[in-house]
Amino acid sequence: MTSETATTPAQPRLKANSLTFVDALAIGLNSTSPAYSLAAVLGPIVVLVGVNAPGVLIASFVPMLLIASAFNYLNKVDQDCGTTFSWVARAMGPWMGWLGGWAIAMTGVLVVGSLADVAVRFTLLMFGQDEMAENRYLVMGIAVVVIIFMTWICVVGTEATSKLQNVLVLAQIGGLLILVAVALIRAFTGSGIPGAPLPEWSWLNPFGQGSGALTGGLLLGVFAYWGWESAFNLSEETKDSSRIPGLAGLASTGILLVTYVGTAIAVLAFLGPSVLAAHSDQQEMIFATVAGEALGGWKWIVLAAVATSALASTQTTIIPASRTALSMARNQAIPKYFGKISATRQTPSVSTWWVAAIAIVWYVVVNLISTNALIDSVTALSMLIAFYYSLTGFACAVYYRRQVLHNRRAFFLIGVGPVIGSIMLVALLVLSGMSMADPTNSATGESWFGVGPPLLIGAFIFLMGIIFMVASRVSNSPFWHRKPCVVDPALVPVADGGTKAHHAS
Repeated sequence: MTSETATTPAQPRLKANSLTFVDALAIGLNSTSPAYSLAAVLGPIVVLVGVNAPGVLIASFVPMLLIASAFNYLNKVDQDCGTTFSWVARAMGPWMGWLGGWAIAMTGVLVVGSLADVAVRFTLLMFGQDEMAENRYLVMGIAVVVIIFMTWICVVGTEATSKLQNVLVLAQIGGLLILVAVALIRAFTGSGIPGAPLPEWSWLNPFGQGSGALTGGLLLGVFAYWGWESAFNLSEETKDSSRIPGLAGLASTGILLVTYVGTAIAVLAFLGPSVLAAHSDQQEMIFATVAGEALGGWKWIVLAAVATSALASTQTTIIPASRTALSMARNQAIPKYFGKISATRQTPSVSTWWVAAIAIVWYVVVNLISTNALIDSVTALSMLIAFYYSLTGFACAVYYRRQVLHNRRAFFLIGVGPVIGSIMLVALLVLSGMSMADPTNSATGESWFGVGPPLLIGAFIFLMGIIFMVASRVSNSPFWHRKPCVVDPALVPVADGGTKAHHAS
């Protein structure tokens, strides 16, 4: 060992073994913001497919489960907080890896402000302050404060984050369970909205209204499930990091499936598809209507569920973006400055605050244009989500390609399954782009340079990514000289579900 090596202080690292399975599960669930996501998409899905909405939510679960398998097996051999960025770079080269990392980082930027906005509005509604909830500038100001506060908690420490998330996940799931129970009881006792149908098995058929309607519903469903992979971004800080994040991610998708389908059936049985369709333009506010009809003076329970759901996701959505930026900085794909870790907190303080700052600027600027423009920016998320999820699925099959034919389990879980999931998401990416091109499908209903605002926003995000990527390539850092590779056989998961080592070489 040289004297330089001996005297150079070790660089701070993320705090290992600070999260348990329960913590990872809570963060994975809260990142999807179940109450908010379902409230936002249920009405529009019902407009497309009517009572077959539960079936569409089941169909949307399929690509999520297949991609979750890819995340699980890639994490077994490479527990990197950059997830898709690190894995895709290893399997498919630095260019695709960089774009995958950019997509993850930008999803946080696009949605954090909207989540904080919903959290503030529903909290005000919960306390009966309807007029204040309609004051856009007041809500915007409070939302900015919320983002700053939740970011501060992220920086304070991963353990503090997990404790808060455990409380918030119980609040929102509890609120949804109360809504489901009351709505079903009233539906089956005949005290629901007149004309609302009783549940039938046919509701679980996603093809009930034709393939065209199914495609549109799947686009919305994918957005509803998005976010469960946040548990993997915390793998370096989780106990048994090669196994627990995968279990938490798979468990999250399963819990979401039951929650979404159960709530959709209960709300349809209580209100009926016509009432839901009539209120579809209210987005997440539909749950305020449902709560008032089903619970009366107790509607604050559901309003609190949506508020805590959006609040929790405001925090957890920052995590993947900041950890991905940290990983990219460590690998010299972006300036090293973004990879600084607080020596006392052991969190990526620089990247976390930068993600929050950019998200605040985006939220304020777009919201000042119009609230509909803010909705359109969130709609553009589906393109980024489908892009990096599909990249991860393909990367799994490519990285494990020498092991795919070893047995049937490997063939389906690390080969065919992730590829099928990726193909489904690529198809949805193309179809979503075609749908977004039509200005009449946007929240604003306006044309920006001849196309719908969501498509233009999505294209702008990708273009900025390409520009920054080329600028990084010009720097000629070692990252750009990495060659695609396959998994080291010594790291392939063994029969007991563990691994023979923790990091790919």
